[in-house]
Amino acid sequence: MHDLSDEALCARWIENPYFQFFCGEVVFRHDLPFDRSSLTRWRQRLGEDALAALLQESLSVAYETGAIEAKDLERVVVDTTVQEKTIAHPTDKRLVHRAIETLVGLARREGVVLRQSYRRVAKRAAIMVGRYTHADQFNRARRMLAFLRTRLGRVIRDIRRKIDGDPGREERFGPLLDLAVRVRHQDHPQRGRKVYALHAPEVECIGKGKARQPYEFGCKVSITTPVTRPKGGQFVLHARRCTVIRSTATRSDP
Repeated sequence: MHDLSDEALCARWIENPYFQFFCGEVVFRHDLPFDRSSLTRWRQRLGEDALAALLQESLSVAYETGAIEAKDLERVVVDTTVQEKTIAHPTDKRLVHRAIETLVGLARREGVVLRQSYRRVAKRAAIMVGRYTHADQFNRARRMLAFLRTRLGRVIRDIRRKIDGDPGREERFGPLLDLAVRVRHQDHPQRGRKVYALHAPEVECIGKGKARQPYEFGCKVSITTPVTRPKGGQFVLHARRCTVIRSTATRSDP
C-alpha cells in the first residue's frame, strides 16, 4: 500500500500500533516477530500454486466462521494491475552492453578464456550512443548500437566454441546465452515477447493508458473481489498472473 521496502516495513511495524493490530497482535510489541529477510524467503518459497491454495483455504475458513456469505460471491469485480519490477529503463544500448558485461563476467568466473572481452570498447560505445542521441545525431547513434551488437555476437560465438562438448558449462551458460541472443536480435519496432531485463526475463512492458505513466514494466496480475463488502471485510477471491501476448516495443535510444 505504501510502497515500502522490507526493511522500512519492519521499522514502521515496530512503531505503528495500527500495523500490529492489522497483523493480529493483541498487545503492542517493541520487537519484530521475525527477521526482515524472512519476508523475502517466504515470497521465494511460495509459488503461484501455493498462493492459490492459501487463498482458497482462507476463503474456506472465512465462509465457515461467517465472515463471508454465499450471497457475497454472486457478483464479483475482476480487475488487472501491474506488479512492477525494479529495473532500469530498458533501452537497446543498455541491454546489449549489460549482456556483454554479464557474459564476460560469467566466463571469467567459470575459467573460460575469451579471445577478447570488448568490455572497454563496449562501455565507450554505450556512452557514445547516449551522447549522439542527445545531440540528435541519430545515424551515428545507430552505427554505435550496431557496433555493440556486433561485439555481443562475437562474445556469444566465442563462448559457444569454448564450452562446446562440456555439459556442465553448457548448462550454466545456456540460459544467459539464449537471453543474449534475443537481446542482440530484438529491435525497436519488434512486436511480441522481448527481453527487458537480463536478471528478470519474465518482465513485460504493459501500457494501461495512464497519463502519468504510459508504460509499466513488470508482470500483469488479475484480482477478483466481491462487489459487496462482506461482514468480515474485503476478500480477494482469486488472483493470478496474466501473460501478455503482445507487449509494447522497447524504446531505443536512436
